Amino acid sequence: MVLALHSAYGQESLDCAVPPSVDLAEEARVAALAATDSEIVQFEAGSIEAQLRPAPSASMSGGVLVRRGDRLAGADNANYDPATQSLHLQGNVRYEDPKTEIVSESAEFAYDTGRIRFDGAEFFLGQNNARGAADVLQISQSGTLDLREVRYTTCPPDSNDWLLQAAEIQLDTSTGVGTARNVKIKFQGIPILYAPYLSFPISSARKSGVLTPTIGSAGRSGNEISLPYYWNIRENYDATFSPRWLSNRGLQLGTEFRYLTERNRGKIEFDYLADDSLIDDSRHLLAVEHRTLFASGWRNLIDVRQVSDSQYFEDLGGTLSLTSITHLNQSVQFDFFGNHWALFGQVQNFQTLDEIISPVDEPYRQVPQIKVVGRYPDQVLGLEFGFHGELVNFDRDTGVTGWRLDALPSVALPIGQPGWFVKPALALEYTQYTLENTLPGQASDLDRTVPIASFDTGMILERTLKRSNRLLQTLEPRLHYVHVPFRDQDALPVFDTIIPDLNLVQLYRTNRFLGVDRVADTEQLSVGITTRIFDVDSGEERMSATIGQARYFSDLLVTLPGEPANTNQTSDYIAEIRFLLLESVNFDVGHQWGTEGQGTAQSEARLQYRPRNNKILNLAYRFRRDSLEQGDVSVSWPLSKKWNFVGRYNYSFRDREPLEQFFGFEYESCCWGLRTVWRRYLSTRDGTRDTSFGLQLVLKGMTSVGTATDKLLERGILGYSPDLN
Repeated sequence: MVLALHSAYGQESLDCAVPPSVDLAEEARVAALAATDSEIVQFEAGSIEAQLRPAPSASMSGGVLVRRGDRLAGADNANYDPATQSLHLQGNVRYEDPKTEIVSESAEFAYDTGRIRFDGAEFFLGQNNARGAADVLQISQSGTLDLREVRYTTCPPDSNDWLLQAAEIQLDTSTGVGTARNVKIKFQGIPILYAPYLSFPISSARKSGVLTPTIGSAGRSGNEISLPYYWNIRENYDATFSPRWLSNRGLQLGTEFRYLTERNRGKIEFDYLADDSLIDDSRHLLAVEHRTLFASGWRNLIDVRQVSDSQYFEDLGGTLSLTSITHLNQSVQFDFFGNHWALFGQVQNFQTLDEIISPVDEPYRQVPQIKVVGRYPDQVLGLEFGFHGELVNFDRDTGVTGWRLDALPSVALPIGQPGWFVKPALALEYTQYTLENTLPGQASDLDRTVPIASFDTGMILERTLKRSNRLLQTLEPRLHYVHVPFRDQDALPVFDTIIPDLNLVQLYRTNRFLGVDRVADTEQLSVGITTRIFDVDSGEERMSATIGQARYFSDLLVTLPGEPANTNQTSDYIAEIRFLLLESVNFDVGHQWGTEGQGTAQSEARLQYRPRNNKILNLAYRFRRDSLEQGDVSVSWPLSKKWNFVGRYNYSFRDREPLEQFFGFEYESCCWGLRTVWRRYLSTRDGTRDTSFGLQLVLKGMTSVGTATDKLLERGILGYSPDLN
């Protein structure tokens, strides 16, 4: 039998499909026909008995099914009370909606308010495979679950490896957030956490509350305990406060504030250690990142980082990359990008952390720096006009300071078709200096004018490989000729100019210096050739190889102070190779070697073997002549279905000692995981080493306890992700 009732009780009509043998009086009929379909409650039962006196009621048996929209409830028997508009279900009660499933022995369904109460219930949530049991469970029309005397876990029904017990829990499936009172978390039957109040996710929703504490070893700083608190201020504002106790140093307070508006976004961090017991002084870090997009098209970027002392990252940073920081950027900039031109302006300073760097070698403050860049293609006769201009005030406490104006107009004639291009170009660079703090007899007003001529041409040839119609090979030769006459520039200061490493980009530049304090004299021809192999079906590049070299037709006389002139007839060879021929193997090599017996200048190689997402082996090698030679091995490899080995070994062949090494194991079950990592690493620039041990327990769908070792593994093992294991 099927009985359809409307939730707006009070009308004297009944919409039902009931066999004539059931005698239902008119006054027992309820619900308004004018109600919407979503408000209709449908009953299905094997049999129905109804009575009018002494009060209207109905009993259902032989299996009862109740529907309202996408919510469904069923039981062996049911009693319907039209006075309270409620249905009492008994025996094998089962409730389902898109996000929840509940089983109990009895329930009360008040269909007018949409409230359902279960006694002795077991529940299953669609997210994170969560399940549990409660003495009392009540679910509202909005989907909020209120529970009393609760047991909750994400483990499968035959396992309670971890279990949350609470006197009261509220699970809001619409927001994805759960709250609990008088909470105890057990792992393998052992209590590991107690809290009078706890907020936890059942989805990715943001919510204010105490985050999981971090417990571990911080090397020379001693043992570490951190208890972060997250404050969800508004939808587009939040903050995190992270008290961090270091047993050998004291209490450090970390704060992070984030904001996001229609035109602004940014982050402000401030960490403060009031009294470091090891150095008897306070320490702090300030970091500001900000971006504003103005309606007019202008953009503002702020990047400011500052620490209290040069050893801050060595003592409190905890990673090899932070230990090697020598300067902190502090800049505020504005820029604008039009269709053919762009304007850039900034003030910039640096905090120098490496005490070995002398004051005369510290970078200059740029207060301010203004750049204008323009490019106008497809002009008269097909010409392309360009302009690059810069005005900078270089300031420093030591040495020569002053203003530098640089202007570089250019004109080019690009000609090309698919498969080839030719681009002759002319430019004229003018630079003027107005200097202060010069040495006696040294001029304070200097200028330089240098003409630059270049000719660039290349081709792209294609063919299908004979042995496979699915592979396409290209051959891409390129020639780049540059002529720049010699100008004596020894009297000009060097504010921000260096000689960068030679690479394939640098090979085709007109100036081998990076920065405008020097314009290199040269008459050279750069020659390079690239070949690529593509998969025709997918368009994926399976292999690429490039080799190039520059040949000089005259000595290179313009140099930086203290550097000799270059009398070589050629540059070093530059080669890069990348293989993707096997889906499980990636191989990249970059190599630079000289002629005339000079040998290898620098070399880098990386091999990644990844037969599956959770199987990763990385081999890497780096060499720079007279600077470094390092090898690096990192691995994440399953030992069995549940156990995984992780490790990294970074070794300096030059120093004959490891720079960083860590080894550990991961265990992962269906509802929890464990990571343990031992680590020894270079923590200071003077060679001091630290040893740490991290242990992280992950309760899936709930929280993690211990040290955040997953962040260390992501940073140290290329391709690693905790979600892949």
